[in-house]
Amino acid sequence: MAQENQKEEKITFNIDKDRNFSEWFTEIIKVAELADMRYNVKGFVVFQPWSVLAMEAMYDLYERALQRKGHNPMWFPAVIPEKNFFLERSHVEGFAPEVFWITEHGASEKLEEKLALRPTSETAIYQMYSLWIRSYKDLPFKAYQRAQVWRHETKATRPFLRSREFYWIEAHDVFANEEGAMRQVHEDMEIAEEILHKKFGVPFIFFKRPQWDKFAGAVNTYAADAIMPNGKIVQQPSTHLLEQNFSKAFDVKFRDSDGNEKYAYITCYGPCISRMFASVIAMHGDSKGLKFPFEIAPKQIVIVPIAADKNNAVMKKAQELADLLSANYRVEIDASEKSPGEKFYYWEMKGVPLRIELGPKEVKEKKLTIYRRDTNKKEAVSEKQLLKFVESSAGEITENLCASADKYFSGIIKDAKSLDEIKSAVDSGKIARTNFCSTELGGAKCAETIEKQLGARVRGTRVDKSEKPSGKCAVCGKEAKEVVYIANEY
Repeated sequence: MAQENQKEEKITFNIDKDRNFSEWFTEIIKVAELADMRYNVKGFVVFQPWSVLAMEAMYDLYERALQRKGHNPMWFPAVIPEKNFFLERSHVEGFAPEVFWITEHGASEKLEEKLALRPTSETAIYQMYSLWIRSYKDLPFKAYQRAQVWRHETKATRPFLRSREFYWIEAHDVFANEEGAMRQVHEDMEIAEEILHKKFGVPFIFFKRPQWDKFAGAVNTYAADAIMPNGKIVQQPSTHLLEQNFSKAFDVKFRDSDGNEKYAYITCYGPCISRMFASVIAMHGDSKGLKFPFEIAPKQIVIVPIAADKNNAVMKKAQELADLLSANYRVEIDASEKSPGEKFYYWEMKGVPLRIELGPKEVKEKKLTIYRRDTNKKEAVSEKQLLKFVESSAGEITENLCASADKYFSGIIKDAKSLDEIKSAVDSGKIARTNFCSTELGGAKCAETIEKQLGARVRGTRVDKSEKPSGKCAVCGKEAKEVVYIANEY
């Protein structure tokens, strides 16, 4: 349906998410005005205010967590000189097909050197780290930036999930030894648990990626995978253990306490806020529309005056309540000319956690009717108890959404012993767990068989627990050395 006809669609939105997730996802993006796909460059979309407000809150939570862990913010240019980009061979081989190159300025003046529009920032940041880090006293060095990156994605693009421009945070941390670097890998996992899971309500599994699927230039890649209601995986924050690969390429060295000069160990971490947002709306929404965890809701409370045109006291009280709540919460008064029913449907579709219904009766009795989007139920609350109710409800709403997502996620893994059983699992929207020959390069052929025959991919081995295989590889029949997980992905 055309964007200009959304006014009616917003009110009548009712798509069964469980039966047709793909249609639901596409339509809620349009109807809730999250993104507009009509921008006239293929693979690029416009993020609209309702999604940006949520993602700004998500950024804030993530950045505060990083800063608590000792990271400092920085801003780097969006362009990278070609000579920088080609210093680390495996990195350039991995990213070259996706890079946007800037070659001209003005009408048709050629640049002296091509500039890469950053697909990721290692080759920009580490040349500066080589200047900033001189001694072991400078370590650990932990910094991050909030940034956009650009990649010429060749797969089908989809708003928030896969596009040619996306919004993320990238942290780049430097250590004196491998032990410090690995501690950072685990700290990154802890941040993902604290924010992605507990604040955003998105459960995940942290995997060590197979060697054929690691970040270009890394020794190992560790990544959080969440699953959508249609059974497809969305990769969430990933940490790359670069060790000394980039420090040698960019001369990131320090003088140790023994007086010797040594190459540093580096990790990089990339929480993609736009992808996390996709997971939030997909995981929590229902047939009415969106549901937001309280802390990241664009508007946390909407006040709906009823019969305000006939009773001035109603609008006066609505403004009093808004002034009271706005000190700590994101609040809106819906003073539009829509009917109360239209307003209710609209804000339910938009996912506002709390709705205060305020009519002459509520003003007179000093008792408010409050609707909670997470439970879809109303409660009568004394006006004097409003602040206390909102404070307690805020935590409950996020916890309820998280618990519901956890319940769904708990039944998502299915054991499989053969290609047929793997296919059955992934086709039914599950993650298949199976015995596998090896996630070293020798197992790449089996992974290729899975991808060609099933359209699914090996996600890796679990980081949070040790699992021992028993029996043969489900693909080649050789002795299994590892237990891996297999799923469809975006």
